Amino acid sequence: MDGMPFLGWQAVRRGDITAYELRKAYRPVYRNVYLPSRAALTAATRARAAWLWSGGDAVLVGRSAAAVLGTKWIDARLPAEIARADRHGPPGIVVHSYELAADEVCAVVGMRVTTPARTAFDIGRTVPAFRAIPVLDALLNATGATVSEVASLAGAKPGARGVRRLRALLPLVDPGAESPQESRVRLLLVRAGLPPPETQIEFVDPLGVPRIRLDMGWRQWRLAVEYDGVQHWADKYQRSWDIDRIAMLDALGWTVVRVSAEMLSRPHVIVERVRAKLRAAGCPI
Repeated sequence: MDGMPFLGWQAVRRGDITAYELRKAYRPVYRNVYLPSRAALTAATRARAAWLWSGGDAVLVGRSAAAVLGTKWIDARLPAEIARADRHGPPGIVVHSYELAADEVCAVVGMRVTTPARTAFDIGRTVPAFRAIPVLDALLNATGATVSEVASLAGAKPGARGVRRLRALLPLVDPGAESPQESRVRLLLVRAGLPPPETQIEFVDPLGVPRIRLDMGWRQWRLAVEYDGVQHWADKYQRSWDIDRIAMLDALGWTVVRVSAEMLSRPHVIVERVRAKLRAAGCPI
């Protein structure tokens, strides 16, 4: 087997593996759906396992659809999500009874999956905002879907459960975020009443080749906010490049506020530091 989920007893009957090998070298994800014992169970493989369990008689929805559509950072520990008429499902699979129009479903590697816009619509109306926004940022980043497409779908379904919640959070979604932590930092700043920052600000050399890209910031006030993940501290080459980048930005008159994972546990410090820098640069806040 190639590291993907498969139907166990069908594989035994075909002679691909023996019943002994199935018990010893593979682990069940759902009833009769197995994965090699050493293979990682990702959100995407969990989604495929749920689809196999359903016999193909389902549509992958919500975060399972997002994972199959290429969205990063979906937690593999979360239950898979499918939609079908029969609401019964085993532990580890949430079954929805969504009514899906034909143009809200697409095919991905042989599985039926909600389209990016419909997937975002369902996540935004059913998942709390602080969890939904990083997923929606990543989903739109991965698929190229737009906030306006999701808003249009919401406008066409005014009576759907959670639509008011979805409409409230859509202005906070930005596909420019490249990690959940970047999404959380941006959300923290906006909810504190600061001007929404622009994401992925690029600086190019005289030949038009991008040289520096900032996580987020404000061109008008030449202020950037950068989230420093573990690689910024553990990788000596990344550390060296960070020092060079700060020097280049300083020469251009920019100020950079750097945010670490530990600082996210002290959000007031981040907000006040950025607020002070914006005021010093002339922002009327």
